[in-house]
Amino acid sequence: MTTPAFSDVYRAKYLLLTTFTKDGKPKPTPVWGAPVGDRLLVITDDGSWKTKRINNTPRVTIQKCGALGKPKGDPVEAVARVLPKSETRRVYDAVIKRYWWHAWWFVPHSLVRGGIDKVHIGLEITAIP
Repeated sequence: MTTPAFSDVYRAKYLLLTTFTKDGKPKPTPVWGAPVGDRLLVITDDGSWKTKRINNTPRVTIQKCGALGKPKGDPVEAVARVLPKSETRRVYDAVIKRYWWHAWWFVPHSLVRGGIDKVHIGLEITAIP
């Protein structure tokens, strides 16, 4: 079986994002992602462990998965970065536009927790050059 390319995976409906600890242990998490150009935008909680791991080790893998995170393909190496807070609303809007059928609970949940810009942060994932 050949390893899929980033462009084959990042447009999948559900993705498994694997970040790595400082000592190299994988930490997989199912995420929602919005492909924009040749990048994948992901929204997550500000201060989450995945953002801390990305700040320490930008190497990640992504792979297709089911809605609950069961892998459905081979992982693809990529690079992630935590975007500045000023980008959070743009990333949030892109993800909500793609997963609009979940927005009925996701948007109010974000607002109750303190507001979209206060509790979330955007991630940008790109192919390894």
